[in-house]
Amino acid sequence: MDLLQNFPLWAALAAIIFAQIVKIPIQFIASRKFDGGLAFSTGGMPSSHSAAVTALATGVGVDQGFDSSIFAVACVFAIIVMFDSTGVRRQTGEQAIMLNILLNDFHRFVGEAKEWGNKEEFQKREELKELLGHRPIEVFFGALTGIGLTLVLNVLV
Repeated sequence: MDLLQNFPLWAALAAIIFAQIVKIPIQFIASRKFDGGLAFSTGGMPSSHSAAVTALATGVGVDQGFDSSIFAVACVFAIIVMFDSTGVRRQTGEQAIMLNILLNDFHRFVGEAKEWGNKEEFQKREELKELLGHRPIEVFFGALTGIGLTLVLNVLV
């Protein structure tokens, strides 16, 4: 299959881009804070991982048939990715939150004891990324995004 004609690939890439971009207005509506960096970060609503793997599986189903072996492979791959994003990756994010709390408490203690604020920037530590995984609702809407976008693209293309 010619790369430019690979519908499942393009559907998955379109789903990633769409999900990443739509995170910005969704977060703005929810928090009234604009954060353009969400387009380049992990986590958030909807899950771009879920959108990508469901778009890929849906694209494979449309292209190769929903009874094909490759569709079964794509489906199992999608399930594993979505399970992982709500499991291991989510727990990693929860641990990062706790570690950041502990780190902030430690910094406050050191600052009070040894004037932490007067130290050079390179001596300070960067916080761990807390928004790694997804809540189940984010994965669900990411999956809907991937499936819906792929079906729309299939009609348009």
